[in-house]
Amino acid sequence: MENIKKYLNEKQDPAAVQKALVKLNELITTGEIIEYIGVQKKPVNLSPDSIALTNKRVIFCRPSSFGLSMNFQDILWKDVYDCHIKEGLMGATFTVITVRKARVTLDYLPKVQARMLYRYAQEREEEMSEYRRQRGLEQARAAAGGVVVQTRETQNTQQTNTTEDPMASLKKIKELLENDLINQSEFDLKKEEILSRL
Repeated sequence: MENIKKYLNEKQDPAAVQKALVKLNELITTGEIIEYIGVQKKPVNLSPDSIALTNKRVIFCRPSSFGLSMNFQDILWKDVYDCHIKEGLMGATFTVITVRKARVTLDYLPKVQARMLYRYAQEREEEMSEYRRQRGLEQARAAAGGVVVQTRETQNTQQTNTTEDPMASLKKIKELLENDLINQSEFDLKKEEILSRL
């Protein structure tokens, strides 16, 4: 009971939270932390559905066979496009929309729990929106491949190289040849290049 106290701050059903938590602890990955658990509160329901938000994903827990088994559906935060709540008379509905436009909902949530889910989801959405933006920029850079963007510095350097005095350039390469820093064929190539600019 001690390990579920942090999840019982919005009057969740302790038995339902405990049941979901036991199953969820078997599913969480290394470094994954369960941040919040919301539990349905239908007028008559022996095995309520629940939702868990972790630092890595959203997990919908849906008991079946009168609570003897549990179906899980998870969505990674990087795949979440939008989360929203709709409040009604009998509670609230929490909806997750994925980047592929799939829609997953959980209804009959107490309004306070739905608001907590929404608040946490909005924080994660902001982080993932920035993550997707950065990924898009990286993909755009990669797609650009060998495109070179010329800055004023590279343009000025090119202009300096092309406007340099040909006689001074010839003297420089002759010194390089005399000091054995370049060979005769390199000298001849560079000499032709300089003379072609005249």
